Amino acid sequence: MEETTLELVKQWLIKANNDLQVIENELNSAEPVMDAICFHAQQAAEKFLKTFLVAHNIDYPQTHNISAILNLCRSQDEQFIDLKQSITLSKYATDFLYPADFYIPDLEEAKEAYQLALKVKDFVLEKLKLLQ
Repeated sequence: MEETTLELVKQWLIKANNDLQVIENELNSAEPVMDAICFHAQQAAEKFLKTFLVAHNIDYPQTHNISAILNLCRSQDEQFIDLKQSITLSKYATDFLYPADFYIPDLEEAKEAYQLALKVKDFVLEKLKLLQ
C-alpha cells in the first residue's frame, strides 16, 4: 500500500475507533443515551467499510447507506456478504435523525448495534492485514 493511502487508512481508523469510544463511554455512563449509541455504531461501521475501500483505492459515494457501501466492498471481496446483517445500522444515521421520526432504542437494541459495529471492525481489520 502506498504511503499516502496508508496514512488515509490510519486516519479513517482513528475516526471509526473514536465512534466506538463514544459508544463505550455511553454504555459505561449512569444514563446512556441509546439513540447516540446506535448512531455512533452506524458511523463506526460505515467508516470501517470505507476504510477498506480507501485501502483498495475504490471510490465511494457520500452516503450513510451501509448496503450501498457494503456492495462496493463486495465488488472487491465477496466475503463481505458475511456482514449483510450490518445493513440494519443504516436506519440509525437517517431514519431517526430528526424529531419528526422520534424513536429511542432500548438498551438491548443499542448493545446489538454496538456488537454489529464491532463485527464490522474485526472483519475489516482482518482484511486489511492481508494487504500488509
